Amino acid sequence: MQKQRTSLVTAAATALLMTGAGVLTGTGPAFAAVPTTGSTTTVTASPDIEAMIAGMTLDEKIGQMTWTHVYGSSADDASMAAKNQERYGVNTPAEVVEKYNLGGVLYFAWSGNTNNPGQVAGLSNGLQQAALREGGNGIPLAVTIDQEGGLVARIGPPATVLPGNMALGATADANLAKAQGEILGSEMRAMGINVDFAPVLDLNSNPDNPVIGIRSMGEDPALVSALGVAQIEGIQAHNVGAAAKHFPGHGDTSVDSHYGLPTVTYDRETLNQHLKPFKAAIDGGVDMVMTAHIIVEAIDPEMPGTLSHKVLTGLLRDEMGFKGLVTTDALDMAAMAAEWPQEEIAVKAIQAGSDILLNSPDVDASFAGVRAAVESGELTEARLDDSVRRILEWKVKRGVFEQPLAHPAAVDTLVGSAENLTTAKLISDRAATLLRNEGRVLPLAQGSRVLMVGAGSAWPELAGPMLRDQGFTVTEDYEDGASPSAAYRARAVAAAGAVDAVVFASYNATGNAAQQQMVAELAATGTPVIVVATRNPYDINVFPGADAVLNSYGVKDVNFHGAVRAISGAVNPGGKLPVNVPKADGSGVLLPLGFGLSYETATPVPVTFTDRPGHGQDEYTVPSVLGVAYLMDGKEVTAGNYRKPSGTVTVTAAPQPGYVFTPGSITEWSHTFTTGLPKS
Repeated sequence: MQKQRTSLVTAAATALLMTGAGVLTGTGPAFAAVPTTGSTTTVTASPDIEAMIAGMTLDEKIGQMTWTHVYGSSADDASMAAKNQERYGVNTPAEVVEKYNLGGVLYFAWSGNTNNPGQVAGLSNGLQQAALREGGNGIPLAVTIDQEGGLVARIGPPATVLPGNMALGATADANLAKAQGEILGSEMRAMGINVDFAPVLDLNSNPDNPVIGIRSMGEDPALVSALGVAQIEGIQAHNVGAAAKHFPGHGDTSVDSHYGLPTVTYDRETLNQHLKPFKAAIDGGVDMVMTAHIIVEAIDPEMPGTLSHKVLTGLLRDEMGFKGLVTTDALDMAAMAAEWPQEEIAVKAIQAGSDILLNSPDVDASFAGVRAAVESGELTEARLDDSVRRILEWKVKRGVFEQPLAHPAAVDTLVGSAENLTTAKLISDRAATLLRNEGRVLPLAQGSRVLMVGAGSAWPELAGPMLRDQGFTVTEDYEDGASPSAAYRARAVAAAGAVDAVVFASYNATGNAAQQQMVAELAATGTPVIVVATRNPYDINVFPGADAVLNSYGVKDVNFHGAVRAISGAVNPGGKLPVNVPKADGSGVLLPLGFGLSYETATPVPVTFTDRPGHGQDEYTVPSVLGVAYLMDGKEVTAGNYRKPSGTVTVTAAPQPGYVFTPGSITEWSHTFTTGLPKS
């Protein structure tokens, strides 16, 4: 009976995928045909999970727990066959799915999966066809991706590019966090992706953390909890599973687990702070938790979280009450792959409590290790059944059985929509964080001459045209690389004398002497220097000579959007530090969490005009308002009454240095005066 049910679903789904029809048709009790809705093709399906598990072979169960990447831009793409052969012994993405009866696939740009949204949707549908093929087990795929927004985003434009999690943290706005989640969820689902390995809930409490940094929303447990839960709600509202990562917290490491095995030595009390966002996510109904490849001495001083029964079962499941899916972080990372053979990693991860073996570098070895463990009794098949059951229950819950396919028309409608792009820019505007503003150098006066330079790794060339669009006269000079050369520094110093201000884009300058030297040399010219710190938010502590410092929390166009508008005064910076900034020598805190400056605000009072019969009675009055300069023909006029005007008088208002106008302010007044007595 089980095999009959499976074949009915498989045959119907295959027919749909091959014909491109909008309705899944067929006969039998497994489903009823219904019209398409939203972004996916809808099929009514109520699988009997227990019967499905009972009908699976051991290898099919291991396959359901195996989620890995494939090489190629479509299901039958053989252009990267050499890569697929090397890793899996087959040629195409579809053949990888079929060989292992995969439970899920994982998309990367470097594996050819994410060229553009339409291609992604086609790949997703093609891989679902492979999973639902005639003769297979009839179980649709988890189609997964790391689309955190900001630094880690596998799909770029025309998908919405977001400023990133630390920018979101600087806004401290749960509504914006939910909106970010809605963007991620709706756009991924439109492309046939049903799992987003986001959000990052690590507390970035270590400024030297080489792998988390701006991927984190900050180091305040309450802030990260609130924003994380809101993001999860937004993502999962679109039937895309969210994954809280990296449990039990990767934020205080000084080693990147892609390249080594980190250890955190803090006590249980400190660990409890790092656990708060994960507990909030669990209470908020997050679908998945992703493990961290780190040793947490307070729980298990011997094994990393991914392989620790004490961490995944004792802490996560028993103590914290998590009932959902546990996935490993990628098993090809050096923290795992360099320490244990894949056969052993797979077994230990399952024993620890993981349901999903994510991106093993040797899937054949993982299968062999689990098979051998079951045969020897080291693992029971019932333990695998527990994980497979959770996976299948999740696929039912998130409509993966009912809606396995992306609807191609939804890509153009939903992905990179005008509304989503506007939200991304709003996050950027709200995130811009002003940390120093000596002498009220910011906002720059309208029409200022600006030199735009910076570390090549900070992408200063993105900011130059934006400054020009804000009305500045911009001189640009750029050089590749993170460390400005002596020649580049000399050119910038020579050019600084001919401008009103220098804007320097820095990138993790706390560890870069050449960037520090360049800013010091520019400051020595006497021309005001404005630093836009584009990556981790700590650069201010090595730039004592900079007149102004703004954090943008990223190097993409959307990050510069808010920073440049803050420089011009188009927005009043309101971002607050989501982390503490230490002093450069480590002796204490330079700027505390929650710190952030804003410009003084002013509201222009209207110019009044009196136009009485007779030229001698005519006058206009310019008021005196703190922070407001009144201009005629581009020149400032003092407050007072001006008698006997003639013709048209136009007065405009501009903010004085260090001020911005309140939103909606009227800044121009004009009147045409009559002369002589009125005619009778």
